[in-house]
Amino acid sequence: MQHPLPVIYDGIRIDVGYRVDMFVEDTVVVDLKAVAKTAPVHEAQLLTYLKLSDRHVGLLINFHVLHLRDGITRLVNEL
Repeated sequence: MQHPLPVIYDGIRIDVGYRVDMFVEDTVVVDLKAVAKTAPVHEAQLLTYLKLSDRHVGLLINFHVLHLRDGITRLVNEL
């Protein structure tokens, strides 16, 4: 189940349609994919989610790989 991610700008909440795939322990943002190869836009999307949610760590998990460990990318938002 995806979680809505509103944008709060100048104290105003804006529901713009961002949806996060998963939060782990309310600290790690997880973005799930099933693509032949992840693109830089996928990492940029996850970094945007990290910044908007004020989280530090995110995982980009691609299930379209032979070994799952090869499909996991860890990203850090350096606030």
